[in-house]
Amino acid sequence: MANETIDDITGGINAISGSAGRIITQQIELVTLAIQSVAGMFEPLGKNASNLVTGSLGAVTAVLDNVSSALDSKK
Repeated sequence: MANETIDDITGGINAISGSAGRIITQQIELVTLAIQSVAGMFEPLGKNASNLVTGSLGAVTAVLDNVSSALDSKK
């Protein structure tokens, strides 16, 4: 009878430990997925921002070249 009580308590402790381990594992997976999602979101934004800056600098360079050409032709 005493052994059955100890076995029940041990089984309960093992079940709680197993549940706690699964919860912790799921939380770690959730955080990992969240980090991957955020990284996946910022990657295209970074590429688009880079392309925008590159295009803008190219346009500014072209305008300055045209202005300098126009000023040189008037001299």
